Amino acid sequence: MFPLGSVLLPSAVLPLHVFEPRYRRLTEDCLEGVPEFGVVLIERGSEVGGGDQRTMVGTVARIVEAASFDDGRYALGTVGVRRIKVLRWLDDDPYPRAEVEDWADPEPGPGLVDALASVTATLRRVLALSAELGAAAAPATVELSEDPVLASYQVVALAPLGPADRQDLLAAPSAEARLVQVGGLLEEELTYLTRRLQLEATPPGDDE
Repeated sequence: MFPLGSVLLPSAVLPLHVFEPRYRRLTEDCLEGVPEFGVVLIERGSEVGGGDQRTMVGTVARIVEAASFDDGRYALGTVGVRRIKVLRWLDDDPYPRAEVEDWADPEPGPGLVDALASVTATLRRVLALSAELGAAAAPATVELSEDPVLASYQVVALAPLGPADRQDLLAAPSAEARLVQVGGLLEEELTYLTRRLQLEATPPGDDE
C-alpha cells in the first residue's frame, strides 16, 4: 500500500517519485512480481515517516513505466485500475500493507447516461471558465470514456476539487450517487466562477 496526500481515481494517471527506502522496497517487489499496489488518502499525518491516519477506500495503481536512478530512487508512471476497500491494516514492515478486496460499482441504471451527459456539460463549462480566468485546467473538450461508470470517475478527476471531496466521491456507493454529488459541487463552482468573471469584467467604480 502507498498512502498519499492525494486521491487516485480509476483511469487517472499518477506519476510518483519514490525516494523513501520502504517505498523503494515496495517498488522493487512490485516490479519483480505483480506491478500493482494500493493507493489510499492520508487523512492526517505525513507521507514521509509513517504514523499517518489512512482512509479505508482506495484504488489499485498499476505501474506502466518505471525508471531507476543510481542513488536508488525510482520514477514511476502509474494508472488507477480499480477501486478497493481496506479490510484490515497490517504491520508497516517492510512497508505499509493491508488486506483488501475489490469494490466494483453496481450495474448502472437506465438513467446513468443522461445524468452523465448533464454533469459533463456542467464540467465543460467549469473547465472553460477556469481557463478564461487563468487557472490551470484540463481542456473543456477533453474526451471521456464510453463506459459511463468509468466516465463518472473521470469527471471527478477533472473537476476542481480538494482531496476530501475526491475521497468522498471515490467512496460513493454507485456511479449514479457519484454523479449527483459531483454535479452539485460543479454547480457551486460554476456559480462562483461566473461571479468572478462578472466582477473582473466590471470597470472600477461601476459595481454597486
